[in-house]
Order: sequence, then C-alpha cells, then structure tokens
Amino acid sequence: MNCPKCSAVLLPDAKFCGSCGLTLQSAPPQDVQPPQYQQVPQGVPGPSATVGGAFHFDSDGRGQGRGYTWEILHQGSFALALVKLQAEQSIHAEAGAMVSMSGNVDLHSEMKGGVFGALKRAVGGESAFVSTFTAKGGPGEVTLAPGAPGGVAGIEMTSQIFMVQSSSYLAGDMSLQVETKFGGAKSLFGGEGLFLLQISGTGLLLVSSFGAIHSRTLRPGEQYVVDTGHLVAWESHMQYNLRKAAKSGFFRSMMSGEGLVAEFNGPGDILIQTRNLAAFAGLLRPYFPSQGG
Repeated sequence: MNCPKCSAVLLPDAKFCGSCGLTLQSAPPQDVQPPQYQQVPQGVPGPSATVGGAFHFDSDGRGQGRGYTWEILHQGSFALALVKLQAEQSIHAEAGAMVSMSGNVDLHSEMKGGVFGALKRAVGGESAFVSTFTAKGGPGEVTLAPGAPGGVAGIEMTSQIFMVQSSSYLAGDMSLQVETKFGGAKSLFGGEGLFLLQISGTGLLLVSSFGAIHSRTLRPGEQYVVDTGHLVAWESHMQYNLRKAAKSGFFRSMMSGEGLVAEFNGPGDILIQTRNLAAFAGLLRPYFPSQGG
C-alpha cells in the first residue's frame, strides 16, 4: 500500500502518511453477511467444510476446549484424533479407543453410573467401563481412533442435546453428560440394541463413523428416511418412527435388501455414515471358512 500523494510505502492499516503527513481515509465498513447453514460435504469435515446447523464442525478439523486442544489427523478412512492436554487436565473416551499416549498420561477406567449404569452400557453394545485420560505433572497427549475404518469428526456442543448411536461415540469433554437411554422398540436398529446415548452439555464431542459422515438438515415438517445401519447422531427433539423400508409389505422390504428404516420428521439435523458395518460384514461372510470346513 502506497501514499496517494507522495507514493511512500505505508504500513498496513495506517491512519496517516509518515512521510508527507497526509491523513488517510478509512475504507467504508463492509456489510457482514450472517453465516449460512450449509450441508457438510460428504466426507469427514476438513478444510473445505462449513460450519452450520446444529452440528458445529470446526472448518479446519481442530479446536480447543477447557485445558486441551484437539485435531483430526489423516482425515478419511483412517482418521486419528489427537488431544493435547494441559497439566492435570482430563478427557473422557470410550474404552478401547486409545491408540497411544504420553508417558505421563494416567489412564483410569471405571464403571460409570455404578453397576446398573454399566449393565445398561453393556446391553447397549458399549463397554461397561469408561476411560479417563489425565496429564500428570505437565502437558501430555493422547491419540484416539475407532475400531472400524472410517472418519472421526469433532463437534463443538453449546448447551445442546444429541442422540448418538452407541458405536459412534469416541470421546468427549469432561463436562458432557453421557447417559444410556432406553429407547424401546424405536431403537431396535436391526441388532444395534435397545439403548442409545444421550449426550448433553457444552464442549467437545468426538464421533466416529464407518465410512464418511454426511449431514442432512430437515425443514419443518419435512420427512426423511434413513437406513438404521447408517445412523450416527441426530438432535434429541426430533421425532422418528421405525418402519419397514417398503410400505407395500415386509416381504418386499426384505427383498429390497433394506429391512428396517427410521423415518424422521423435521426440523432438525441428522448425521449419517456412508457405509453400513453389518452390510459389509455380510459381504465378507462367504470368504470365511465355516466351522466344519
């Protein structure tokens, strides 16, 4: 930037020219457009993803919380969550999610919610134990990943409540409340169990998926059908019904290869995984030898 009068080089945001003393006019303020809620592109949110809707993804796949910073590395089918803890700070994670950690990080596992809470978690397909990682005597780090190939997404919750499929929960801020809820017949997702996770509060929530994560925003009154094996999370206020995929009959529904689906009613946001673990296991079954072979 140069002075319009004497052509002297000016510093950024200069109010006047240091050479000739010319007072510079400030550029008129530009209208700031409100953020637009956009659908997250297929794939784990990365540098090209936008922030919007109920699920707030950090556009660069990294962020910070109370006493820690986090980052999603190797985004794609083999994503890894890196959490750097300040001294004496902690983070919760699903048992078995740890890949590596610093030597000074202390791992403590406990039955969250007592014996009954642990029983509900076990019935819901989770581990009966919850892991807590704490950096002792100085900063430390822990890396986390799901058991199956797929993406990891960091969601910054702000006094929100989400329903999360139990196999999709990876880790979360210590302040988040994670409760196993009985969902009745609605949550009998073709072998997913009778329990879902209700996660509420403010802070980081790390979820995983088999395949990539696709976000869908429903308008008020809009209906949307999702195969139950592809659900990751949705807003807790959303109403949904479990039904067969084909309305013409159960046999035709099973012949279509879909079986049971969840029909949601808007408004609200849903997170969907692009692959179905049960379907993938079915594709591999013919390649495994039988017990009698």
